[in-house]
Amino acid sequence: MKLLSPTTRASRPITDRAKESLFSVLYGYDLPADAIVADLFCGVGSLGLESLSREARFVTFVEKDPKIIATLNTNIEKAGFVQNSKVIRTDAFRIAAAVGTGEEDYDLVFVDPPYAASRNVRADSPLSGLLDLWVDQVAANGIVVVRTSKDVTLLHQYGQFRIEERREWGTMAVTILAKSKT
Repeated sequence: MKLLSPTTRASRPITDRAKESLFSVLYGYDLPADAIVADLFCGVGSLGLESLSREARFVTFVEKDPKIIATLNTNIEKAGFVQNSKVIRTDAFRIAAAVGTGEEDYDLVFVDPPYAASRNVRADSPLSGLLDLWVDQVAANGIVVVRTSKDVTLLHQYGQFRIEERREWGTMAVTILAKSKT
């Protein structure tokens, strides 16, 4: 399905080719089938909607821009996933506990902030703080996928999250973090 996009440049959709490659990697983790997913900084919902189309059970979309949310809601309706999703309007860097489904932890979390907001990846960075906020909502075997510019390299570990692998496509990189059992 072709997703609608806003006329603003605030959204940075992932290319179809990169998305297909990312989901091929996620299949190696037995995801997203039957997964509870969070799509942070979701924009028009590309990653979350792709997860639902690949049989994820539920997706929570988090976006702060009301204009983009209007487009996101249209895309969710158009795809027929209203019953399998929830949209939260807020800054993903500032929330955690109120986001969950209330029933289960997340199996898969996409973190796709604007590139400018993901340049600082140190232990005291907003990204590190976001991961700290989410640690209690990610399942014991859950993973977090962080999308950045390819010239950004994440730390090997953020609290209970450690790097499993990194992939690059074009000008972007995705780093897959797994939650440690400790």
